[in-house]
Amino acid sequence: MTNNNLSITITVDQTPAAVFAAITNVRGWWSERLEGSSARVGDVFRYRHGELHDCTQRVTEAVAGKKVEWLVTDATLSFTKDKHEWKDTRVVFEITGKPGATELHFTHVGLTPESECYEKCVKGWGYFVGQSLKNLILTGVGLPDKE
Repeated sequence: MTNNNLSITITVDQTPAAVFAAITNVRGWWSERLEGSSARVGDVFRYRHGELHDCTQRVTEAVAGKKVEWLVTDATLSFTKDKHEWKDTRVVFEITGKPGATELHFTHVGLTPESECYEKCVKGWGYFVGQSLKNLILTGVGLPDKE
């Protein structure tokens, strides 16, 4: 069986602890207007981007230096026929220490090429994880959504 969930892997010259700290600072890389908390198991937060995207996540796992996982408990995408395509999907960040570096493997479980929003979400997550989160990890300054 092939895993075809949306996935992104980046490698950075930072510690697993630094990567974990950046991931849990969601305001620093995804949205400055995030509502709620996003650092500990049980925390609930909401991301909104105008009328296009509104979703609520609950942190279901947070193991320092190892893993962060969110469950999307509610979602509305205005640009898809199935407005709730993200609902009940999972967002997983797996952190692996390597000699002199750390690998971050991001997976949006349940978001596959069959999903209507897949292509747009590849671009969106590519920006937010591959650029903004990576920049936050490396420089301390992310490129979060300000809208």
